[in-house]
Amino acid sequence: MTQQERQRIAAGLSYREIARRLDRPTSTVTREIARNGGPAGYRPQQAHQATIQRARRGTPAPSPAATPPAEAMEQEILEMAVRAGMPRTAARVHHDLMLSEDGRRTAAELTRRLNVSPASVSVAVNYLVEQGYARRERDPRRRRDIYVIDNDAWYRSVVISRQQTLETVRATMAAAETFGLDSPVGERLAKTAAFLERVSLDMIESADRWRPLLT
Repeated sequence: MTQQERQRIAAGLSYREIARRLDRPTSTVTREIARNGGPAGYRPQQAHQATIQRARRGTPAPSPAATPPAEAMEQEILEMAVRAGMPRTAARVHHDLMLSEDGRRTAAELTRRLNVSPASVSVAVNYLVEQGYARRERDPRRRRDIYVIDNDAWYRSVVISRQQTLETVRATMAAAETFGLDSPVGERLAKTAAFLERVSLDMIESADRWRPLLT
């Protein structure tokens, strides 16, 4: 793998998307990241130099099976978040916030800890805030933002998800009425809207019922 390809791996995309852009198997990308620090510690320059040194020594790279259990678990959590649709850098930021003792990090801390650009952190935290997974606080003394995950974060994310689903319901129902509720298309869209509306209602009722578990 070339140094340019390793730079593209560090762009924060999903493994599948990286593999597609590099025209390589996803397993190749997975092994490359696993043997060179994992998702949270992958550094393209260091990975390239380590590969050169291993080639000179004629020693095989450590297998993914040799990854420490804690690191392997973190990798799996990140991959699950990415598979669920969360952008990779946002997943890394979210994971780092979750593991912080007080659930708080500044943008500068996230940039340093994850070795990503301030712009990447900005995009990631904006996504997390918009989806309810984190919130933003302002430190007036130092004039900086602090990003926080508190006990109510998951409840907020459910509420925001419900609002987004209801917007889809309204748009789908409007489309059904445009096509005509008696038409095959209109009937299908109306049934879709009714289903999503009921699921949304059940979701918020369940979240309200179990919210005390977060307090």
